Amino acid sequence: MKALHTYALLFALFVTTISSAQQLPQFTQYMFNTISVNPAYAGSRETMSLTALHRNQWAGLDGNPVTSTFSFHTPLKNERIGLGLSYITDQLGFESTNFVYGDFSYSIPVSWEAKLSFGLKAGYTNYNKDDIDPNDPAETNVSEWKPNFGAGIYLSTNRWYAGISSPRILQTTTEEAEFEALERNSYYALAGLVFDLSLDIKFRPSVITKFTNGAPATYDLTSGFLFYEKFWAGVSYRFNDASNFGAYMDYQISKDIRVGYAYDLPTGDLRPYTGGTHEVILIFEPRLTKKTDLYKSPRYF
Repeated sequence: MKALHTYALLFALFVTTISSAQQLPQFTQYMFNTISVNPAYAGSRETMSLTALHRNQWAGLDGNPVTSTFSFHTPLKNERIGLGLSYITDQLGFESTNFVYGDFSYSIPVSWEAKLSFGLKAGYTNYNKDDIDPNDPAETNVSEWKPNFGAGIYLSTNRWYAGISSPRILQTTTEEAEFEALERNSYYALAGLVFDLSLDIKFRPSVITKFTNGAPATYDLTSGFLFYEKFWAGVSYRFNDASNFGAYMDYQISKDIRVGYAYDLPTGDLRPYTGGTHEVILIFEPRLTKKTDLYKSPRYF
């Protein structure tokens, strides 16, 4: 009976995913991977930034979602311009989706501390479905590339930020025989701030919301603490039809390298059947030693 219940949950998972296929996955450590949803973030770290993230969702279930991402972005010599490149691969059972997109941003100062950035994102989404039953003529392999583009706005200082974006504006369709997959356009809003609790401890609350046509909205609330400019620790909660509670830790190994780990536990029907979700992140940001770079503010997001 337990196995039957597990299969029923997986079937529901696959049906839900097919009905809203090719959507960007969501991450617990979204605050350190903003470039994946908002192109206006490109170059905002004031140095070259490379991020690799791997997420194993609902570990223990066969065919569970597994996601890997890599992103790169940097300001140009003209620091108002930022460029970026991101790659995401998302595997769910016999289906996989790959996102390959470039980013461009342009920033203007709006006050002594704040700047407003406008961003554009463009690239391709690749959808693959493997033939799971070669004896069924209705089951065929599917592999299609679809172009798409997005846009975003990002307002920030060294102490707070807010942004809105739509990383996939076009709604595209992949059809093969009796199979159909949709890439629905989604809209994101995110915000956060950091303030001092003491000389060595900072507090950073943040939020990200996602609205997708034809799908439930999601809301991620996160509270994090930074100790001695080295160690991040925090908790998060996601409100939607698959709510979960999460916790994360990040550590600045050196001035250039930061590593992090996050763990999520679903709060709904899946909880007894999975060991939770594991997410690891690696960030490499070489800090230049030029004299002009010594006076830049630390970046908390």
